[in-house]
Amino acid sequence: MIEVNQSTLDYIRQHADEDVRQLALRGHKCLDVDLQYALEQIAGRQKARTKLPSWAAIDGIVYPPHLSMEQCSSEATARYKASIAGKGALFVDLTAGFGVDMALISQGFQKAVHVERQPQLCAISSENFRLLGLNHIEVVCGDGVAYLHTMRHADLLFIDPARRDVHGGRTYDISDCTPNVLEILDEMLEKADRVMIKLSPMLDWRKAVADLGKVNEVHIISVDNECKELLLILSKTKKPLRVFCVNNDECFEVVEGISSQPRPLPQDMRYLYEPNASVMKAGCFDLIEQRFGVVQLERNSHLFVSDKEISGFPGRQFLIEKRTSMNKRELKAALADVDQANITVRNFPMSVAELRKRLKLKEGGDVYIFATTISDEGHQLLVCRKKT
Repeated sequence: MIEVNQSTLDYIRQHADEDVRQLALRGHKCLDVDLQYALEQIAGRQKARTKLPSWAAIDGIVYPPHLSMEQCSSEATARYKASIAGKGALFVDLTAGFGVDMALISQGFQKAVHVERQPQLCAISSENFRLLGLNHIEVVCGDGVAYLHTMRHADLLFIDPARRDVHGGRTYDISDCTPNVLEILDEMLEKADRVMIKLSPMLDWRKAVADLGKVNEVHIISVDNECKELLLILSKTKKPLRVFCVNNDECFEVVEGISSQPRPLPQDMRYLYEPNASVMKAGCFDLIEQRFGVVQLERNSHLFVSDKEISGFPGRQFLIEKRTSMNKRELKAALADVDQANITVRNFPMSVAELRKRLKLKEGGDVYIFATTISDEGHQLLVCRKKT
């Protein structure tokens, strides 16, 4: 159990909403206050209000140092993992860290083992699990690969290899992460019915599937349209590959092997559709055309249009109000009543900053401008309003 004196606890409560940097500069005269620990907890709880809201609402949760707090899963992604983890007798996390994934996933299992090599994180996790009433979790302080060699068979094995090298730089390739799951994959598949691997969202998921083999499911997970995780589920039993694109509560299953011939754009281009980040990552643009009856503006623009409103599209939908080329006279007429807008560029020779400067528009508002390339029509701006 982590021992913290009352003066430090009082300080944390009194300054819970204050700027941590200002508190650090101000210091504290009371020698009984462990200022470093207090500032760590204040910063952690402030971060948790958005990243782990249900934990932030619980008085007494202990937070780790800044780097571990930045690297841990969000509550949203952990809940999604728990929803696909299933149930069983034993769940083992070989790289458990702060324990957010463990806390959520383990609730479907009779027993869980949390393996983490950093003693400080083990102490924090033990304290939090006790507070959360997760008494079925055993915390093991040690190396995950060493534990793998001796563990008994599990229903589900989870691993999130560290994506930083010895110098602290970010790495993405599977073989560059620690541990290298390619080296221990066969053993993991022998020791568990299913293996869940969390990888960088920067990876090409098709290459990851090819490198690992025996992948049954791919889950590309986004939160608020920002791609957060690439999750692979493997087993010794070969099954048809299933690919899921997730954004918040929206889940879109991808079917591979769909191809479509270029189709003419509708004469009345009334609606524009922008796929969410997970769908963009999956690259299933031909499938989108086939399933929803929309048409790509251009093969490299990854924006879709239709002449009628489509329901259920996995992404944002807009009503196209005006179209214009980059001709000065056309631009002036199309943007005469616009002084601010949200700008997106896709397959366009200017950056957002360059285009905003050119158009002399402030950021924000309820107008959305998509700068893109349209087949046979060149560079175009589509001035839109968002559909709710």
